[in-house]
Amino acid sequence: MVKIYSTPTCVYCKTLKGYFKKNAIEFEDIDISKDEQQLQKMIKDSGQMGVPVVDIDGEVIVGFDKVKIDTLLKINQIKHD
Repeated sequence: MVKIYSTPTCVYCKTLKGYFKKNAIEFEDIDISKDEQQLQKMIKDSGQMGVPVVDIDGEVIVGFDKVKIDTLLKINQIKHD
């Protein structure tokens, strides 16, 4: 399960969601600007107030860390000789 904690005005959030869509990754988008309870959960889990925060099966990633995200989701891991 992939969750992204985001806000509507966050450019990096939009970029990350577009990246997930391009790679056919299903995700739950949690708008923390409208849900105080989810905001507090995100802060507790990540130690951060900034977005995006991604939760991939319990592994929390702060920001659009493409290398970590690709590794956890096995995106683009085919080696070409």
